[in-house]
Amino acid sequence: MARVELQKVSKVYPGGVKAVDGIDLQIADQEFVVLVGPSGCGKTTTLRMVAGLEEITSGTIRIGERVVNDVAPKDRDIAMVFQNYALYPHMTVFNNMAFGLKLRRVPKAQILQRVHAAAKTLDIEHLLDRKPKALSGGQRQRVAVGRAIVREPAAFLFDEPLSNLDAKLRVTTRAELKRLHQRLKTTTIYVTHDQEEAMTLGERIVVMKDGVIQQADAPLATYNCPVNRFVAGFIGMPPMNFFDGAIKRVDSELVFEEGVLDSAGGLTLPGGGFRLAVPLRLRERLEGLVGTHLVMGIRPEHFHVHPRDDSAGGWAQIAVRLNVIEPLGNDMDVYMNSGLHQNVVGRLEAQSGLEIDTQATLYVDLRKVHFFEPGAAGMNLSLKSELSHALA
Repeated sequence: MARVELQKVSKVYPGGVKAVDGIDLQIADQEFVVLVGPSGCGKTTTLRMVAGLEEITSGTIRIGERVVNDVAPKDRDIAMVFQNYALYPHMTVFNNMAFGLKLRRVPKAQILQRVHAAAKTLDIEHLLDRKPKALSGGQRQRVAVGRAIVREPAAFLFDEPLSNLDAKLRVTTRAELKRLHQRLKTTTIYVTHDQEEAMTLGERIVVMKDGVIQQADAPLATYNCPVNRFVAGFIGMPPMNFFDGAIKRVDSELVFEEGVLDSAGGLTLPGGGFRLAVPLRLRERLEGLVGTHLVMGIRPEHFHVHPRDDSAGGWAQIAVRLNVIEPLGNDMDVYMNSGLHQNVVGRLEAQSGLEIDTQATLYVDLRKVHFFEPGAAGMNLSLKSELSHALA
């Protein structure tokens, strides 16, 4: 086992296409880190550079104490699991798992012991004599993981290993991978585009966009304190709602007034939108931004039909028009319009009495709202560390 460190690592393809842009990332020994982001964000390229399958353009990669920039993939002491399993169809499960060890001329007795130990860990001992075509998708994935385990590498690298499984199997296999890491304690780098997968698996998640790390933090810290609007919108399902508007002073109080963007991207306040009191915890910080275009973020689960008993942070009312209601059991997703914004989503407590094509009043927990600079990756002004950036 070993730590993995990337220092100013970049990858530029012919034509000047920059897939990864000078990223710094330290992964501790035994840590499970998930790289997550939309297609084309650079997460798989980063993983392949760690594996040695992609040559880096600049920077340094260390595995343990060794710089591996010029080390062949087979000599980096890592094991990689791909989304397509990459099993040999003519070999049995045993031989698929043992193949890499045979190439390294590991003694037969040791191969037998490692393969059976890994198969027992993954509950596939009864499948060792079968060939891949006789296995389900989940079983094939466990074989691929077993083939990585038997090598006893310094680090595991997973490239979207669950993307070919159906929804139910993804959930159960995800839990198996988490239990496996808790047992083996091997340093793990896991790539996915599925933010739910990232939140549930990772001890730390690294959110990437356009080859740049946007935030690297614990899952709940990333969810509760996103550093910018991109992270806020990417982490969470359904995604966070964003409302353009401005801070105004009304009767010596600070309020956020909902506005709209004109064709040139400028903010207008035509009236008819909601007004929401700026939370007490943010008033001092936002005092200097009166009249400035800001974006307010509200997560769907922070809308409520009734204010909760815990009112320490305060509640605000927003009038909406209900368009679609989707029952989910204990909850329901409600698609609605605010005064000036369409396609607002709320995840509410399941209950009767709400009807489509009607007006309703919902309550927002003021402790949970965020304020961002305008733009797709506008900084989160609700975090103390970001205010100086906003006012610079």
